[in-house]
Amino acid sequence: MSKILVTGSAGFIGFHLSRYLLAEGHEVVGLDNLNDYYDVALKQDRLGQLAGDDGFRFVRCSLEDRPAMEQLFGAEGFDKVIHLAAQAGVRYSLQNPHAYITSNILGFMNILEGCRQSSIKHLVYASSSSVYGGNTQMPFSVHHNVDHPMSLYAATKKSNELMAHTYSSLFGLPTTGLRFFTVYGPWGRPDMACFSFTKAILEGRPIDVFNHGRMQRDFTYVDDIVEGIVRVNDRIPLPDKDWNSSNPDPSTSYAPYRIYNIGNNNPVELIHFIETLEHCLGKAARKNLLPIQAGDVPATYADVDELMTDVGFKPTTSIEEGIGKFVEWYRSYYGISV
Repeated sequence: MSKILVTGSAGFIGFHLSRYLLAEGHEVVGLDNLNDYYDVALKQDRLGQLAGDDGFRFVRCSLEDRPAMEQLFGAEGFDKVIHLAAQAGVRYSLQNPHAYITSNILGFMNILEGCRQSSIKHLVYASSSSVYGGNTQMPFSVHHNVDHPMSLYAATKKSNELMAHTYSSLFGLPTTGLRFFTVYGPWGRPDMACFSFTKAILEGRPIDVFNHGRMQRDFTYVDDIVEGIVRVNDRIPLPDKDWNSSNPDPSTSYAPYRIYNIGNNNPVELIHFIETLEHCLGKAARKNLLPIQAGDVPATYADVDELMTDVGFKPTTSIEEGIGKFVEWYRSYYGISV
């Protein structure tokens, strides 16, 4: 069993991942700054679910606090780090760009240095499907060029991949970046479609449907995501002996570095997602159809062949099953009867 630092442990994916790791018998130190980007009470309730496990300990800290991060790494002796904390949200990056540089760039720098100084065995970190930006070749492949981001959020995630490669190359730090596609499920983020649509529909308020509902997203259920993360965490990357510097593959390297897509490999049109949600809620949505918003991409679709080949990842949760489980949790958490 390992001692694992999970950053963003009060967040949506970090909470589910921490619970999974604890069930496996690992010791988990969860880090989060509990910022107010969305409802802090929801974050605290997630932590409350973890607090009863003797193997879990919570540290409240901001990634950009360099002295605190240095002290944490120096004192704990982590075996591995799974870095999920970040300033999230494409649209919010249009309103508060500085938050993304502070958390996602400076914060990631402190993670990398902590891992290097502590000789961490493996750093797994969250990237994003948004790095594909202006690319319209489907499905998105880790072998594609990702040099045309369409939001500052995407640019910071691409920067994380570049920074990780530098540390893998210079210091031999094994790093694996996971490009998450749209994740949903119980305990989800209030700013994401599944949560915000459910709340609005139940309250009888209209929902904003961008690109007139023709947006396509590779919606991926959180349990499938967590299983993929755990499998990747157990597979420490090695230098790719077949890597060719005259025809460089961006997903691998001469260094111990790897990039994977992690998604459902089955894009769903937003309007179908809403129809499924309506069915599970037993209530029709009032739809405010709008054009696509700045920074958004019209479609995401993950090619997950490498992840399937290397760690046996294969998502199994259908959109109907996943939304049903979310709605069940939502009604229970907020005390809403059917």
